[in-house]
Amino acid sequence: MEKFTTLTGIAAPMPMINIDTDMIIPKQFLKTIKRTGLGVNLFDEMRYDDDGNEIPDFVLNKPQYRNAEILIAGENFGCGSSREHAPWAIKDFGIRCVIAPSFADIFHNNCFKNGILPIALPQEQVDVLMNDAEKGENARITVDLEAQTITTSDGDSFPFEVDAFKKHCLLEGLDDIALTLEKQASIQSYESRNAVERPWV
Repeated sequence: MEKFTTLTGIAAPMPMINIDTDMIIPKQFLKTIKRTGLGVNLFDEMRYDDDGNEIPDFVLNKPQYRNAEILIAGENFGCGSSREHAPWAIKDFGIRCVIAPSFADIFHNNCFKNGILPIALPQEQVDVLMNDAEKGENARITVDLEAQTITTSDGDSFPFEVDAFKKHCLLEGLDDIALTLEKQASIQSYESRNAVERPWV
């Protein structure tokens, strides 16, 4: 998993509440078990018309937000079903950080497991970031995970809270598999000992 340390990038404003996982990645795209290739279908039903043409007014179709790495959204982001394809699609599009007043618990946890930093802030601070993001590609927001701060293009800075263990995993680029492999020596030692002590297993 890619490490997350400091991110300075374009932030896309999406001031909608209750953006659920079916809006993030509709059910017809859940057949794959690969974590790549879903970015093109992120927010598919809002992003394309019935003929597959881009809807120009949708934020991620606007030229200034096509390379957004940060998403500023409304409360209760990621509600609905627990599909892990939702953070897969967000990450595959290129978004590394989602900022909102609140998140659905399962989506929030799935983000950390996939190298995405979800940040919950008070509504008034999200509003400031939303307004900054409205400036387009000339306004870059900086997210510093080590310092736990977000800085706007105007220099306003907001602290944020993050679980210490999840912060460690993002900083070091550790997903569940990598965390297990950190114990590889102990696992191999146990297996060798077990093979001697219980050869019938």
